[in-house]
Amino acid sequence: MNEPARRLSVVVLILFLALMGAASYIQVLGAEDLNQDPRNVRTLYREYGNFRGPIVVDGEAVVWSEPIDDPFNYQRSYAQGSLYSAATGFYSIVYGRSGLEQTENALLNGSADALFWTRVGNLFAGEQQQGASVETTLSSGLQRVAAESLGDQRGAVVAMDPQTGEVLAMVTSPTYDPSLLASHDTRTVNENYAELLAREDGPLINRAIAGDTYPPGSTFKLVVAAAALEGGYTPDTELYAPRELELPQSSSTIGNYGDVECASDERLPLSDALRISCNTAFADLGMSLGWGVLERKARDFGWDEPLQIPLPVTASRLPESPDEAQTAMSAIGQYDMRSTPLQMAMVASAIANDGVLMRPYLVDAVRASDLTVVSDTEPEEYRQSMTSQDASDLTQMMVGTVADGTGRAARIDGVEVAGKTGTSETGRDTPPHAWFVGFAPAQDPAIAIAVIVEEGGATGSGATGGSVAAPIARSVMERAIALDAEGEL
Repeated sequence: MNEPARRLSVVVLILFLALMGAASYIQVLGAEDLNQDPRNVRTLYREYGNFRGPIVVDGEAVVWSEPIDDPFNYQRSYAQGSLYSAATGFYSIVYGRSGLEQTENALLNGSADALFWTRVGNLFAGEQQQGASVETTLSSGLQRVAAESLGDQRGAVVAMDPQTGEVLAMVTSPTYDPSLLASHDTRTVNENYAELLAREDGPLINRAIAGDTYPPGSTFKLVVAAAALEGGYTPDTELYAPRELELPQSSSTIGNYGDVECASDERLPLSDALRISCNTAFADLGMSLGWGVLERKARDFGWDEPLQIPLPVTASRLPESPDEAQTAMSAIGQYDMRSTPLQMAMVASAIANDGVLMRPYLVDAVRASDLTVVSDTEPEEYRQSMTSQDASDLTQMMVGTVADGTGRAARIDGVEVAGKTGTSETGRDTPPHAWFVGFAPAQDPAIAIAVIVEEGGATGSGATGGSVAAPIARSVMERAIALDAEGEL
């Protein structure tokens, strides 16, 4: 063989090996990434060509697939889509997936490893691959009451079972209907998505667990009170509570809501400071305890830690190395303190459950197409947030807040309710956010809840947590107590 022919054969061999290597990589090593790429139309055809499992609330499918005569074979349908969109998310041939449609995708489309034997059975039976059903922990009754009570005000409601960590309600407002993005008409879907994105109120944001976090305001005083109890304070320990507190190394001061005095002699018990939500008392207490103590206690409740329920939850944030003045502001839930509504529901849940914080979860069980249980969620302890005795003391302090303090609008006849209000400044020239955090019944809790109404909702600049958020929480707690009595919660 002459030299040119030999060189050509080497080049051809190298090209052949490169081709084989690329083909092997694409078919083996890169297959999973290509299959999961939302731009892969074949993947979409394959997914829609198989029956996608339903998403279930209280035994009823709220999301399901219906046969349709087009190349995709099935149409995803959403019952009361706007009510459950915070949990279900959307499934779109144009924009992919969100919510449970995303996190549980492999189970819903039948490709999960846990469904291997189900697929084998379908293959031998000559049947089509079918996805599993995902059963949520949501209560349809609580979800509906929460949504109706919040109305069209911007905000969120999160309710949990404090003994298990089950998420019983998760409402965000404004919301959207996933059906708008589930159509097989790509032009319609693009138009609908553009309209949703263009809205200034952000209907695609899940305010309950993601998106922007909020200053928790006076609801953070629960964490400060827990730190104080752990440090040897009692509900009767007197705190310094001036009408106005001068901040060290600063020209700024902290005052109380409405510029009122908390006590005529500038001293009041910790329990009363929480009951009337005295800013100056808690700001001074925060400085006395020190930032390190407050930071550790906040972390005991889950701050600064990402969480999946299985939806990804934005981590609540703590300020970095605040000075004394900034610590004082942080102790009343301002400065750089940020929280999700789920985080504040977790605080209430831990106090309600004798100081034990259970890991929140949204998926109760997964069932194959033959109704066999593929997986179920066992309640799991997430943190020992405080001692049982401290939780008991703090519970009684929160009962006082609702019985004869800032949370009176959350009172339920014949039921002891534990709660804490919050009115947090936004840092902008807008009305404050209104918060309520609590649980009921206080001594045998069926529900722990957090409510936030952004920028005062319909009330505007005159809003407080007690006047705006507490009545919403009361409606949800009342419904939870009724359902629990009927054995339906």
